[in-house]
Amino acid sequence: MKRIFELSRLAKYRNTLVVLLAALFVTPVTLAVLRPMAAVDLARAGNHSAKALSAAWGRGDMVVLVRHVERCDRSNAQCLAGADGITDRARDVAVGLGARFEQLGLAKADIYNSPLTRTVQTSTYMFNQASSTQDWLFKCRKTMLRDIRRYKVPGRNLILVTHSECMSALEQSMNFSMPSPGYGLSLFLTETSASKAPTVMGYLDAADWQRVFKP
Repeated sequence: MKRIFELSRLAKYRNTLVVLLAALFVTPVTLAVLRPMAAVDLARAGNHSAKALSAAWGRGDMVVLVRHVERCDRSNAQCLAGADGITDRARDVAVGLGARFEQLGLAKADIYNSPLTRTVQTSTYMFNQASSTQDWLFKCRKTMLRDIRRYKVPGRNLILVTHSECMSALEQSMNFSMPSPGYGLSLFLTETSASKAPTVMGYLDAADWQRVFKP
């Protein structure tokens, strides 16, 4: 009887050990699966990134979120106009970004910006004209992905001049991660079908376009 009891207790301990070892194995795997996908820095992704981006742009499959350039109320630099807008030195950054999009081609691109002064100014200097203002590009916490899909027209690229918090809202809803977006950063998504959610292609800092697309 004592022998049977000892065997039973040993079996119990063995089963407990198996459960613990399984938990130690499963937990890291589960965390890895649930961990947000890291967005790719296209400036460091190799030469194929320019080809892939250009191909998606040519098909009209692209959605690009562009953070406004340097805001004046958080800088010691001279304001372009009022403090609620961009800095004077950031004007050239916006013009340069616009030239990059012009290089890609704007014939089949729909352009929208948030109604705040800093995004209106950024968009104006990027594209030499005021684009269509949309409140959802500022009030975006819960609706960003939904509204992107609502405004994306099949076969036409969508450019959205917006804010860092809207990019963060999109990160959360699409479960990806990226560094805190700097001024003028562009986040690229592709939507190949109206029935499928867009996918994240990667991002480009304002100063890194020349590393991907040669002037």
